[in-house]
Amino acid sequence: VGSDVTKFKVGEVVGVGVIVGSCRNCHPCKSEIEQYCNKRIWSYNDVYTDGKPTQGGFAESMVVDQKFVVRIPEGMSPEQAAPLLCAGLTIYSPLKHFGLKQSGLRGGILGLGGVGHMGVKIAKAMGHHVTVISSSGKKREEAMEHLGADEYLVSSDVESMQKAADQLDYIIDTVPVVHPLEPYLSLLKLDGKLILMGVINAPLQFVTPMVMLGRKSITGS
Repeated sequence: VGSDVTKFKVGEVVGVGVIVGSCRNCHPCKSEIEQYCNKRIWSYNDVYTDGKPTQGGFAESMVVDQKFVVRIPEGMSPEQAAPLLCAGLTIYSPLKHFGLKQSGLRGGILGLGGVGHMGVKIAKAMGHHVTVISSSGKKREEAMEHLGADEYLVSSDVESMQKAADQLDYIIDTVPVVHPLEPYLSLLKLDGKLILMGVINAPLQFVTPMVMLGRKSITGS
C-alpha cells in the first residue's frame, strides 16, 4: 500500500479487473466509465504508466492505482471473485445499462464459453428465463444441469429455431468468430436487443428489415 492510498489497508483481499489506468480527463473518465476511455490501460497485453508491460493474472504481483482496485467481500474466496472481475462484469454491465435487470425477462445466451457461462448464472440470478443457443447439442448437459439454463436451442435445427421466433427480450452474443445475425435477430421480440460481446475483426452482415420490422437493436458493450 503506497503512502497516498486511503481506500485500502495491508492485508485486505482486493481484486483488479481488466482496466488498470486511464487518462482521467475525458468524458468517460469523468463519468466513471473509464473502460470507454480511448487511453485506457488494460491489465494485460498493454503498457503501464512506468513503461513496463502489464501482465494481469499472469503476473506474480502488480502495481495498480487505488482507483482501479476493488475490495473482495469477507466470506468470498478469491477464486470465486476472479471470474466476476472479467467475464462476470462483461455480462452484468450491458444488462444493467440497457435496463434488462428486472425479473421475468426472457434472455438468450449465444455461445457457452467463459462469458456465456457467467451470462447464464447472472441472468438466472436476476430471475430471467434463460435459453442457451449453441451450434450443436454438445453442451446441453452443461447448460441445463450444471448452470441451470431453462432451455437449450441448437441453432442449426431450423424447426426449433422457427418455433422459438419472437420470444426473447435480449440475446447476449459471445461468439468470437464471423457468423450470420439474421437467425438470432428472428428470435427477438419487438424492441429486443442483440448485444455483441464477441471480439470479431471482420464485418458482420444482416438485412435491415430484420431490425426495422421489430424495432430491434444491435448493440455492444
